Amino acid sequence: MDVLDMGVVVTGAGHGIGRAIATTMAAHGARVVVNDLDADAARAVADEIGGHPIPGDAATEAGVSALIDTAREHLGAIDIYFANAGIDLGTGLDTPAEDWAKAFEVNLMAHVRAAQRLVPTWLESGSGRLVVTASAAGLLTMLGSAPYSVTKHAAVAFAEWLSATYGHRGVTVQVICPQGVKTRMLDNAGPLQELLSRDTALEPEQVAETMWQALQDDRFLILPHPEVQGYYEHRATKTDHWLAGMRKLQGRLDLRGSRS
Repeated sequence: MDVLDMGVVVTGAGHGIGRAIATTMAAHGARVVVNDLDADAARAVADEIGGHPIPGDAATEAGVSALIDTAREHLGAIDIYFANAGIDLGTGLDTPAEDWAKAFEVNLMAHVRAAQRLVPTWLESGSGRLVVTASAAGLLTMLGSAPYSVTKHAAVAFAEWLSATYGHRGVTVQVICPQGVKTRMLDNAGPLQELLSRDTALEPEQVAETMWQALQDDRFLILPHPEVQGYYEHRATKTDHWLAGMRKLQGRLDLRGSRS
């Protein structure tokens, strides 16, 4: 896939996976808009890669509209939108309602709102691409974080619906579903850090390279950790067995927590 001179937007691009995606796309000749809530980080990355910073909230309705409108003014057209920004809030049943709402805003509604603004234009032009950074949690689950698991499942489900509904009309939809990646989120994962790193914690640049390879064949599921494919198939075909294994893992986490 040749992205030379394409207009690209990457949300949450001030750090981690988003930064790596923005860097990769710019290296291949795309014109990149760098978005992040952290304005200083957005400007720093944009300066580094020759991109254009548009700091702001990529989750709220007003924030998404402002980002897309401003990006279109700069780029002319948005050919690829990387909905990368995400958040990990709360733990289990004790998670406050406001944290659940925030998780849905950032991890799901940000994608919905972006699609509402982007897809009609892409249908008119006959092409466009939405790439959602979800998580292996969106295919499996995330022990210790109910809001993250539920909202990432919802993100994958929405992406599937978009692909099924508009894929035949030129709109390509893909989801990136890594496990452990060496980002600030992993650093703050506490006792889950070891579990998330079970199949090797990847550098953000490795995730971006897998993403780049996936752009070449339009595959829906982008799996930087190949092991996730097997876990996903096992979950689908032997659900009770898979859940039994997850309960064992949770038991180990409970035991570890009682000792600390």
